[in-house]
Amino acid sequence: MNENNHSLTCAVVILNWNGRELLERFLPSVVKNTPSWVHIYVADNASTDDSLAYLAEHFPAVGIIKNDANYGFATGYNKALKGLTEDVFALVNSDIEVTQGWIEPLIKEFEEHSDVVAAQPRLLDYKDKKMFEYAGAAGGFIDKYGYPYCRGRIFTVVEEDHSQYEQDSDIFWATGACLLVRRGVFEVLGGFDDDFFAHLEEIDLCWRILNSGGRIRYIASSKVYHVGGATLKKYDARKTYLNFRNSLFSLVKNLPAYRIPYVVFVRLVLDGVQGLRFLCEKRPRHTWALVRAHWGFYTHFITMWRKRSLTPAKTRKYYHTDSIVFRHFLCGKKYFSDL
Repeated sequence: MNENNHSLTCAVVILNWNGRELLERFLPSVVKNTPSWVHIYVADNASTDDSLAYLAEHFPAVGIIKNDANYGFATGYNKALKGLTEDVFALVNSDIEVTQGWIEPLIKEFEEHSDVVAAQPRLLDYKDKKMFEYAGAAGGFIDKYGYPYCRGRIFTVVEEDHSQYEQDSDIFWATGACLLVRRGVFEVLGGFDDDFFAHLEEIDLCWRILNSGGRIRYIASSKVYHVGGATLKKYDARKTYLNFRNSLFSLVKNLPAYRIPYVVFVRLVLDGVQGLRFLCEKRPRHTWALVRAHWGFYTHFITMWRKRSLTPAKTRKYYHTDSIVFRHFLCGKKYFSDL
């Protein structure tokens, strides 16, 4: 039993790459609002700016984990977390402002429910604090074709927080912007998939957690504010490439085997429609990114198939709605409560 009568230890780990300005802006809130029994680390992906010098001068009590290259989000965290022994990892983006008491209700959930493996707080927009934030809002779900969306955000429609998601609840995926996960299960499942590099790796991890029998929770009383897009901007073609490719990767890895041919075929068709939409929006670089994403999927298909260490039961309903594309774009369902 550690101090303050908590049965679990916790490490807050912030991944950094050339983010000195973000550390200066947001790390103070983490240090101020995180209790002393929680260890705080910055995992640095071989930054070439003065991030490490800034930390040494202004936050000498914060632990520094040095990666020898920029490994992206997935491998960057995998390497950084290997040497830590705390029971729960709190993986916090460098552009997150936390609030007083943010971590206590999350840790309490892990302590009271042994089957809870991952959790997220209420994710709000730092730039407009009455709004949910795109990356995770009030917890994530997927449709039967693997398209992700959130309570509080469907595609680009983001809801205002007017206490409609006040209840703690089970969710399908927890946002990587502020993800808490049990170290033991994280290690058993092999952590994040290194082949993802960045984007949607948390959805893949959460799907594997669910397939292994764990639960994932949204804790409403914990609030954090997220800037979003601080490392890859919203309309960056690299982000388009990673999102489309990694989503297809997660389908092959985690779907019941008998569903893969149909679901992947439908996804490829719908992705093709999105490619045409990019062209109509005069964004050809994104169309090309989508084409490259599909090629990356084809060339890595066997690799992803071999990673299917856990096969979901055929009767398990893993999705919340049949097609979020159909419901949102054709039926006009803008909000989660409409589904």
